[in-house]
Amino acid sequence: MKSGGGGLGAAVPSYGVPAKRRWRGFVIAVLGLVILSMLVPLVFLLGLHNGFHSSGYIYEQRSSPTNQKSLETFERHDVAKDENQSEGRQSKHVQELITKFQPTLPKDVLKNYSRGDKDRTVNGGANNDKQRGFTAPPKGVQQSPPPPPPTSNNPRGGHVEQVSHPKTSSADENGKSCELTFGSYCLWQQEHREDMKDAMIKKLKDQLFVARAYYPSIAKLPAQDKLSRQLKQSIQELEHILSESTTDADLPPLVENNSQKMEVATARAKSVPVDCNNVDKKLRQIFDLTEDEADFHMKQSAFLYKLNVQTMPKSHHCLSLKLTVEYFKSSHDEEKADAEKFFDSSLHHYVIFSNNVLAASVVINSTVTHAKESQNQVFHVLTDGENYYAMKLWFLRNNYKEAAVEVLNIEHLELDNQKENPLQLSLPEEFRVSFTSYDNPSMGQIRTKYISIFSHSHYLLPDIFSKLKKVVVLDDDVVIQKDLSALWNLDMGDKVNGAVQFCSIKLGQLKSYLGEKGFSHNSCAWMSGLNIIDLVRWRELGLTQTYRRLIKEMNIQEGSGAWRASLLAFENKIYPLDKSWVLSGLGHDYTIDTHAIKTSPVLHYNGKMKPWLDLGIPNYKSSWKKFLNKEDQLLSECNVNS
Repeated sequence: MKSGGGGLGAAVPSYGVPAKRRWRGFVIAVLGLVILSMLVPLVFLLGLHNGFHSSGYIYEQRSSPTNQKSLETFERHDVAKDENQSEGRQSKHVQELITKFQPTLPKDVLKNYSRGDKDRTVNGGANNDKQRGFTAPPKGVQQSPPPPPPTSNNPRGGHVEQVSHPKTSSADENGKSCELTFGSYCLWQQEHREDMKDAMIKKLKDQLFVARAYYPSIAKLPAQDKLSRQLKQSIQELEHILSESTTDADLPPLVENNSQKMEVATARAKSVPVDCNNVDKKLRQIFDLTEDEADFHMKQSAFLYKLNVQTMPKSHHCLSLKLTVEYFKSSHDEEKADAEKFFDSSLHHYVIFSNNVLAASVVINSTVTHAKESQNQVFHVLTDGENYYAMKLWFLRNNYKEAAVEVLNIEHLELDNQKENPLQLSLPEEFRVSFTSYDNPSMGQIRTKYISIFSHSHYLLPDIFSKLKKVVVLDDDVVIQKDLSALWNLDMGDKVNGAVQFCSIKLGQLKSYLGEKGFSHNSCAWMSGLNIIDLVRWRELGLTQTYRRLIKEMNIQEGSGAWRASLLAFENKIYPLDKSWVLSGLGHDYTIDTHAIKTSPVLHYNGKMKPWLDLGIPNYKSSWKKFLNKEDQLLSECNVNS
């Protein structure tokens, strides 16, 4: 029994030891599988990071130092198994890539890579690659050529299309280094860098636009009540800021906080699942409203601009009122001192139609300043009843060398032909016309020109100055920079009006304005501003009667649209003055040469932007302002010189 029991007890250890060994082997096998299951994804990820090829693209190979160390260990282990086979495959694949992407890769990269291929074959492959900085890829993984080095001399030659993780271009502070990830855009950006004006205002408007698009959809979600309130509050804050600020300088100090709050709220709104159709509809609605608002502001701006240029400035109105009041406070015994000169046809008579005291004063002052003999000059200023007394006192208070100045109220003139209808002052007609090119109308090229023509009041000249033979008519928006006495010696033959012609504009191009009949299409247009008028010839031809007949035939009211009848009345009766006499366009053209302004005998500020308006072109105002009588006390009292 003992022996049997002892035999059984001795048998238990003999079965237990192999069982423990089998269990230990099973644990090791499981651990091995776990390790392998971790290594396989790691190897795959490292291989993907190192650079797999996809047909038609080249991936840039850039790895961090930590990953590079692990990758080199893996590569050395793989290359030790089959170095010769991997080397042969890599060399063959590189040649295929070079052939396939030859138009894309620069020549210096191809040359260096071919040289590196040869060196690896001669000097031992992998070791030479390691010295040059190349590492062999894992088995079965192909390696792309390294990206070309950035060069500023040939930005387009080093362009390589990137698919994963594209990088923006960058440059140092001096602009010397510039990556060519997207071709030559980086260099172009550095050369054309401009600071955006009012960038914060534009940013706030963009944020407000996006927030308004998302808010209706967010407000409909009961679960987003807090976000809805936050978004609404941010919208109201930005609306309040933008209602009081038009430039960055007007913004409050803590506007950055409002912008960040709006950005956070908008980001949260974008992350909330909403119906895209609602957002799209709201965006379209806001876009349509914005277009309507822009159209409204454009029309309003055009209206206000027209109102501004046609309204007398506040300072000029103040001057006219003060002069009128002063006129009735003082005596005027010296009014008839130069009365005899007004009817002397041997003198040089100048006529100015104006309702602007300062404009007429500048014309006379500039003319007298450059005259060789001012005692022969007589100026007749025709104005309306509203400005008559202001004009009278101004030219009594101010002397213009030895020249005589007469102020006439056109509404109080007693003319034989105008007893039935009261006279009204009308200034030269200014208009802008658009037409196709006369030389090649088939091209359909539209041209725009500014022209000023005689008004209805100009056709009263023969009756108003019945004792005079010749006058020079000056618009009140001209500045004289040369002696005009040479105009009186011109022999105009049978012509009536000496004016600068615009043969670039033919009457045939204006047929949509003038009609089809009654004129030669090759006749040139002409400009007022500086005109020498032969009153004797005018009376002989009866141009005033011709003008009135045309007005009646064209169904034009007198004083409205009279420029059409004026162009036709003077057809073939214009004596062309040399174009160098008058420089036009100073009231609308910003591109006039400074040298031409200084040397031109007459400057004509035709256009809407007159030099006495705030809207006048700043570069041309100095040529007008220097002929103002700044010593007059009334100018400073009415703030005219500002």
